[in-house]
Amino acid sequence: MSLIKPSGRKGPVSGKNAGRRNNNNQIYAHPLPVVFWYPPATRIRSLLGLLGLTLTKVETPQCHGIFDEATRSVWVESRDDSTILWRRGFFGKGDLSRSEPSWLARQINARRTGGSRLTSEEMTAKRRAERKQFKIDRARAIAAVAAEAEAVFESEGRVVVPALSGPAIPSAATWKPAPAPAPTELPTDTPGTPQDEGPLEEDEEPPEDLEHLQLTLPEAFFLMWNLNCLTVTDPLTNELMTTSQIWLAFQTAHLNPPLFVSPRPVVELQLDNPFIINYIVYHHYRSLGWVVRGGIKFCVDYMLYKRGPVFNHAEFSVVVCPVYEDPADQAASTLDLHHASPFAWSWLSTINRVNTQVYKTLILTYVTIPARARLPLPTADPASLTQLLSSPACLQYYSVREVTVRRFIPARMRD
Repeated sequence: MSLIKPSGRKGPVSGKNAGRRNNNNQIYAHPLPVVFWYPPATRIRSLLGLLGLTLTKVETPQCHGIFDEATRSVWVESRDDSTILWRRGFFGKGDLSRSEPSWLARQINARRTGGSRLTSEEMTAKRRAERKQFKIDRARAIAAVAAEAEAVFESEGRVVVPALSGPAIPSAATWKPAPAPAPTELPTDTPGTPQDEGPLEEDEEPPEDLEHLQLTLPEAFFLMWNLNCLTVTDPLTNELMTTSQIWLAFQTAHLNPPLFVSPRPVVELQLDNPFIINYIVYHHYRSLGWVVRGGIKFCVDYMLYKRGPVFNHAEFSVVVCPVYEDPADQAASTLDLHHASPFAWSWLSTINRVNTQVYKTLILTYVTIPARARLPLPTADPASLTQLLSSPACLQYYSVREVTVRRFIPARMRD
């Protein structure tokens, strides 16, 4: 069965994996790691509801991660914790996978002789291989038609325009992959052949899982601070970090301090710290119910999903644009923030065209960095600013504005 689909679609793709949608609704039923269990409707429940009481139980998992300062991420090594964080909100990504941590499943599938259901990455690899083979077969067919037209012109002197479509030219709707060739029979007495090894035993031990879930710093802090379902360990002291320690460590990781030094050096915190800017945007959209994923594939900072990547394609692309309230703060800053300076229209047109072609709406999210002069700092000493930024309470001084950019296409928007 071919995975190639006709590309002449008129609008965005609304669903993915339609055949597995019901199964995905059960696997990814919870949008967040925190789960609310509602008791069945009874008279007691109705009576308690009138009194403002409830019997709802809140289940908060306790996942564990290790802070890695070199990669600016938090590693979740437990497979159970990784499954919870991925299936309940699509947090993190497998370090050996494209998104979902499926390295172990791929290794098990590779060791089974009978085959099994393909993982998402194997489906993507198969689809890309088929798309490549389809283009090769189509190019060969067009070249054959052109050669036939040239032969007619040389022999009969008649001009024949080569057709780019027809029964001889495969299309996405008619092309089918060639069947896999039958395995070559080898002598049974040849050493090292599959006949000598025999089929894989069912009770054979599975391979060791070498993959871990990698959380970005905004994801890790959101899980720890807002949902209280993640604890982080300091790799230098092997002790659990407090909220204040995590907040300072995540900011320090973007200031390029010496790595693997205990105790960590005290650095001057700044209002335009990249971790604070990115966390504000991540927290903003997560609090509005969007699933936020990285968008480097489409040259943006974040992608916004309604339910998750297994249900729908992302509808919006987000570019984070820091804006200094006081230009003097930008001149005095030692950090060179991405997109802080005005970008060229050619860059904006390029990014917008890339996202328009994949049916995504580009959003410029402006994060206003507060002016240092209007902050309630007791003195002009840099230590006072560090004290203000030592707590997430400083987020109240930032603001977020959004601008939607749409590419004008005269041929499509004439109606």
